[in-house]
Order: sequence, then C-alpha cells, then structure tokens
Amino acid sequence: MPTGIIGWLLIGLVAGALGKLIMPGKDPGGIIVTILLGIAGALLAKYLTPMMGLTIADSTWQAYAAATAGAVILLVVYRLVMAKRA
Repeated sequence: MPTGIIGWLLIGLVAGALGKLIMPGKDPGGIIVTILLGIAGALLAKYLTPMMGLTIADSTWQAYAAATAGAVILLVVYRLVMAKRA
C-alpha cells in the first residue's frame, strides 16, 4: 500500500473513481468523497488480503486493483444499507 500523504491521495482518487465507474449509480459526494472511498477501500484491502493468503506489493497495479476492489465492496455495503433504510 502507498506511503505518504500524496500516495494515499493518489490511490484514493484512482481507486474511488474506478470503484464508482465499475458500480455506476446515484451515490452522494464529489471528489473528496471519492478520494475517501478509495482510501477506505485501500485500508479494507490492506486488512483483508492477508486473511485470504494474498500479498500485495507496494506501488504496483496490485495495490490499485486491491484498493479498487475494496472501494467496490464498500459501495455494495453502502447500497445495501441505504436500500434497507428506504
């Protein structure tokens, strides 16, 4: 996973944007929420991948793919929660 503020912002932006591209829909937020979604996805991936027996090398396409998968998981959870509230 990335190191430093710029690394986290970059992976957050890319992973959040790809996550929203993969799962289009009416989700709240602009660029800040997209970056936060990507960062949260990266953190989720950081903790889930060792449980699945995978290793992610820093600053590679694997880190971006894992962060994007984490962002998609968070979007799915968000939509499930919001669907039950409506």
